[in-house]
Amino acid sequence: MRHNAIVPYLLIMVFGIGLIFALSFMGLNQGTEKVGKEENKGNETVATAPEDFYKQNCSSCHGDQYQGGVGPALKGVGSRLSEDEIKDVLKNGRGQMPAGLVPDNQLDAMAKWLMSLK
Repeated sequence: MRHNAIVPYLLIMVFGIGLIFALSFMGLNQGTEKVGKEENKGNETVATAPEDFYKQNCSSCHGDQYQGGVGPALKGVGSRLSEDEIKDVLKNGRGQMPAGLVPDNQLDAMAKWLMSLK
């Protein structure tokens, strides 16, 4: 008796499509859980060391050794700008740097840390 060769392919196709939908829904649930956790974290006052914050958010433009890159070098920024001017740049941005990268509750610590870079 001859077997129909298309049946195994149809079974694999149905299983694959079902698996795609199942994984998509699982991914959607995990994504919304992550967003919720990040939002809650954003509402808390999380104390992050300025250097750690820099490594996570600023080093891609200003360099891992503060040497500059897309953004200007930050070594000696305290001799070029006052602490208030640094806070203003961190809060409102300047040039290609967008505003609001540093949370308000970390502006003072970040500005003091940047002033200390030699």
